[in-house]
Amino acid sequence: MVNLDIGAEEEFSGFRELVRAHSRTLSAQLQAYQTKMFPPHARKTIRNFSPAEAEKLFDFAEGYLRTIVSEMEKDENLNFKVASGPGNRRTYSVSDLAKIRQYMDAGSRPAGRYLPHRRPNEALQVLAVMNFKGGSGKTTTATHLAQYLALRGYRVLAIDLDPQASMSALFGSQPELDVGPNDTIYGAIRYDEERRPIQDIVRATYIPDLHLIPGNLELMEFEHTTPMALSKRESRDKLFFARVSDAIDDIRDLYDVVVIDCPPQLGYLTLSALTAATSVLITVHPQMLDVLSMNQFLAMTSDLMDTIAAAGADDKQNWMRYLITRFEPSDGPQHQMVAFLRSLFGSHVMVNSMVKSTAISDAGLTNQTLFEVDRNQFTRATYDRALESMNSVNAEIEGLIKRTWGRS
Repeated sequence: MVNLDIGAEEEFSGFRELVRAHSRTLSAQLQAYQTKMFPPHARKTIRNFSPAEAEKLFDFAEGYLRTIVSEMEKDENLNFKVASGPGNRRTYSVSDLAKIRQYMDAGSRPAGRYLPHRRPNEALQVLAVMNFKGGSGKTTTATHLAQYLALRGYRVLAIDLDPQASMSALFGSQPELDVGPNDTIYGAIRYDEERRPIQDIVRATYIPDLHLIPGNLELMEFEHTTPMALSKRESRDKLFFARVSDAIDDIRDLYDVVVIDCPPQLGYLTLSALTAATSVLITVHPQMLDVLSMNQFLAMTSDLMDTIAAAGADDKQNWMRYLITRFEPSDGPQHQMVAFLRSLFGSHVMVNSMVKSTAISDAGLTNQTLFEVDRNQFTRATYDRALESMNSVNAEIEGLIKRTWGRS
């Protein structure tokens, strides 16, 4: 016989009131935790990189970076000096890496080898990262991809389209403290006179050439106001699915790649992101329940995209890929599921997978990525395995972007 907790029953004064009270309590505690971890005047930074890491980002041969840096330090006009870490070993800040890229690119023929910005005949790449089910590593994937591309020399805009705003938190913008009204992309796509230019919403990050449009619960307003706007729509009004695309168009000349972290549901925001996207990355956890959920997601997506296509939405995706995430190489059933997906979708499943790693999950506890967290906090092999997996995934995506541009 079940022993009911009478005290809990007496305290239960109604679902709405209980949820509201729990929300306020949790919000206050989370704000206190965030203030403790990140004081109000603190600014998030990114760690320095070892010579070996920097050489990989530049595709330099071993030892070549030392030659270039020595050359730059001897040039009095550059006023360039690299810091030294423990053991008098050089480490490179993101600012150092940016200056080295500019120096190398100025002397390269043809230009653009080290600053691979898109050329006049190359279209802006808008990559939507999505999944219908939470816990697939969607936000982790989108954030690491944006950081990786910026560290590789591209001009990147990250857009947090998820009201839960996990990407924003990873970038150091706490949704309840740092993101005010109209500070999300909702401010640039809303239907009323309070709409503001997207240029006013974009904010810099601690990585050069990586900018962010943060998110928070305000994004849900788009889901609520769109049905009303559709019912009152006049012929000259832009439909909901074109609004994200149109907003991005206003700043397309400033960037090479836009990475959108989509909400984990098929609403107006997600359909707007899909209409804006030139490519789509779907994260998949190789478990049966997740694949079953993805099946429903794909069916609903195709039906809804048909509907908005009939209303005038463009289909401009260059490629779509499935990324296997949280993959455990020693797990037999996961291997079988991956093989099953590859047999069905072939080359649409990415060659590289993102392994499950305590380095990624532990870094997330302090709102950090692998590029930010100190390697010494983990077993070296654990950290290196996670970073190698992440870099392999992102390098494959970079290759797809370059192939779209017609580059070798």
